[in-house]
Amino acid sequence: MDVDSVLLSRFQFAWVVAFHILLPAFTVGLSCFIATLEFNWWITKRDVYRRLSAFWLKIFAVSFGMGVVSGIVMPFQFGTNWSRFSDATANVVGPLMGYEVLTAFFLESAFLGVLLFGRKLVPQWAHVMSAIFVAAGTVISSFWILAVNSWMQTPQGHRMLPDGRFEVVSFFDVIFTPSFPYRLGHTVSAFLVTTGFVILGVGAMYLRQKRAVEESRVMLKMSLIFLIIMVPIQMVIGDSHGLNTLKYQPAKLAAMEGLWETGSRVPANLFSVPDEKEERNRFEISIPVLGSLYLTHDPNGVVRGLKDFPREDRPPVAVVFFAFHIMVGIALLMFALVLSGIVLFARGKLEQSTRWLRCATFAMPLGFIAVIAGWTTTEAGRQPWTVYGILRTRDSVTPSLTTADVGLSWALYMLAYLVIFGAGFVLLRRLVRIGPTDASRDHENESLDTKTRAARPLSAVSAVTAGGDGGARTANRDDVVPPHRP
Repeated sequence: MDVDSVLLSRFQFAWVVAFHILLPAFTVGLSCFIATLEFNWWITKRDVYRRLSAFWLKIFAVSFGMGVVSGIVMPFQFGTNWSRFSDATANVVGPLMGYEVLTAFFLESAFLGVLLFGRKLVPQWAHVMSAIFVAAGTVISSFWILAVNSWMQTPQGHRMLPDGRFEVVSFFDVIFTPSFPYRLGHTVSAFLVTTGFVILGVGAMYLRQKRAVEESRVMLKMSLIFLIIMVPIQMVIGDSHGLNTLKYQPAKLAAMEGLWETGSRVPANLFSVPDEKEERNRFEISIPVLGSLYLTHDPNGVVRGLKDFPREDRPPVAVVFFAFHIMVGIALLMFALVLSGIVLFARGKLEQSTRWLRCATFAMPLGFIAVIAGWTTTEAGRQPWTVYGILRTRDSVTPSLTTADVGLSWALYMLAYLVIFGAGFVLLRRLVRIGPTDASRDHENESLDTKTRAARPLSAVSAVTAGGDGGARTANRDDVVPPHRP
């Protein structure tokens, strides 16, 4: 494999995005969870919801800050490493990125301040609404970012100018491309599931440690009920997304399945080692006919193989194949864990099942791994194109870049991200170790301070009416007698 500025630029961008996507994968779902907790506290007046909201809000604030820092780097890369892509697609990508900032980031940032510092300063309904607006902002942000990505995957609504630039013909068609609804639903539901497993794992960990028992029960119950509904929905949306990929990006789907020959009644490739040079699979384990059944919903359905496409138009098969299978395998593992948890919950044995609680704790990273695997499938499967079928990756990179330039900048990005995310992880781990009871103590201390301040006038009167010998003297409300001094 030849290492040049194009390949290193791809690795550098993959490094930055792989770290950054972990934050939206968490904050989108967490903001929705916090909004639900705030709403429940408003309606039911149960203090456990307030304690949980205060606890998770601290974690959200740290994660949101890390997401902002890591996200700022990405636009710089478009200018430094991918200037020809930026120049060609500016009329399409630029406005959509601008809409994301105007409609989402500003909304999140403004109301996050109210959410963090306004609990005692605004009415409770206003605090609840600020939580809802922050959650809405994270979802709207996902909308615009995925609109850009979907246009790059299934481009439409534009025309090519003689100088090679894209010109928008219809912004509606640019935004709502054929793959956009499926990509949006599949990605956002994956983010929600990822957060659900973190909440489930934290609740299970506390329950095993016999601490924050009331909060743990609420977290387990809410996350289990949510996940038993959302995990199957996410899998159904993923299946629909696969049908869309079969239609609009058949080379990507063939790589996902490790399928070389076009045909009907194709097998489901459970495991193999794709050999791109010899155009075949090694050590293949497959189930006959099943591939056509779930890919086309027809046992006799025809699926195009990789040999139908020129070598230069094929994605890196091994990367796409293994990333896709990791994602699917984790999804099945998640469903099995949630289903077993629901069964234990229905039997009243969930809290006593130490083994299941331990598994739920260890399952916290599963959603993040699945998100990275899914993102790798999507982006590596689009290669060798940045705008699918139109603009190649090698024609998108900045022409003046040298291998040394990109290698140096990538090394600096690696160092910076390891420091930033390492420090952030340590802080988040510390907040989780402290737990939600600390937030409860903070609230009680604040309430005590408020009562103390309110009682200060009465305390002053008591001090005035107290005798020098320690005995209390009686004073009328209208006539405070000063203490006697010899």
